[in-house]
Formats: sequence, structure tokens, C-alpha cells
Amino acid sequence: MASDDSSNVPLQELTGAAAATAAVVPPVKSPKLKLYSFWRSSCSQRVRIALNLKGLEYEYKPVNLLANEQSDPEFERLNPIKYVPALVDGETIVADSFAILLYLEDKYPQYPLLPQDPKKRALNIQIASIVGSSIQPLQNYPVWNFIEEKLDSNEAIKWTQHHINRGFTALEKLLKGCSTKYATGNEIQLSVYPVLARLHEAYLEHPVFLAALPEKQPDAPSL
Repeated sequence: MASDDSSNVPLQELTGAAAATAAVVPPVKSPKLKLYSFWRSSCSQRVRIALNLKGLEYEYKPVNLLANEQSDPEFERLNPIKYVPALVDGETIVADSFAILLYLEDKYPQYPLLPQDPKKRALNIQIASIVGSSIQPLQNYPVWNFIEEKLDSNEAIKWTQHHINRGFTALEKLLKGCSTKYATGNEIQLSVYPVLARLHEAYLEHPVFLAALPEKQPDAPSL
């Protein structure tokens, strides 16, 4: 259902199902998880957010996509399609961010990522599916590079903008009327997607989201 990075909005970030958890979630004592991640990967970022929300400690295992480290046989064993992220939990290996999120929800039910109400739960999954199936895979590096090679960079930009705008328009309609205590005021009216802009700004104020930001990761380049 979700297409992951070979190189953009976390499941939880869109619907606000668990953002009201404590600002600092106490770590859960469990065998240390291993997350194979690339600092700039939004698929990896959504898993980092989920791990932070649930208070799960994990070992960060960087995979440099720009250096083609995802093609290393050791990583290919973890995820044959050679995308990040991949999660190792003891003897269990789970790849694909959406699959990882659902696994974490079942295995570690504390601080739920999904609402209990079936209607809200379905909306949450629908939104995640739009991001993971109808936006992200259509603007990732492999597609961009293919279009650039067959046509040119201008066409690649047009393609990317078209699919991002199409997806964001759908999300904006689905989330119309959504309100949370994380509203940021009238400034959001400057955005073409005011609901998404408001939610994005709100979650960037939450410590577990801040800790998962690309520039905060150990493999991020130093400025």
C-alpha cells in the first residue's frame, strides 16, 4: 500500500490521532530495535516519528541512498526491493514504512497511532494510502530520473508538481473541517492548502516530530 524511499507526510502527521500524547514519551524497556534509515527519507521519517511517539528506543542504522548502499547484499537481504526504511525487531524483519507502522501498532500498543473509532481509523489509513500510493512514488528519484532521461528536467518538474498538487488537493478535501488544538492562526490562509499547512506547522512544534526531522539524524551532513 505504501511506496517507500529509494531516495513525504507521516501517517500520524495528517490526522492527529496521537499528537496529544505527552510531550516527552518515557522509553519502553524492550529489546533494542534497529531502524535502517536515510536521513532525508520521508518514509524513514514517519517511522522515526512513530517510534518516538511510542517511546521505543532504537539503534539508527544509516543507509546512504546517494552512495547506493541500499544495493549492498546485506541490506537487500532485509528488503529485496532495496528501499528504506527497514526495521529489525529481534528475529523479525519488516520493510516498507506502512507495514512497519502497522507492525509497531500491533506489537507495541502503548500510545496508539490510530484512533479506535472505525470511521476515523479508516480515514487515517485512506490518507496514508494516498500519500504512500498516489503522491510519493510518483515523484521519487527513480521516476524523476527516468522522465529526465527520456524527456528532460522540465518535464520531470511538471510531472512532479502535477501529482503532488493532485494528491494535496484530495487530502485538503478529505480533511476539510478538521480542527485541533494545534491551530496556528490566520497566517495559514496564505497557503494553497491551509489545512495541511496548519497541521504541518502544528506537528513541527511537537518534540517527537522534531526529534525525527531529517537534519537531526546521525547521518545528516554537517552544516
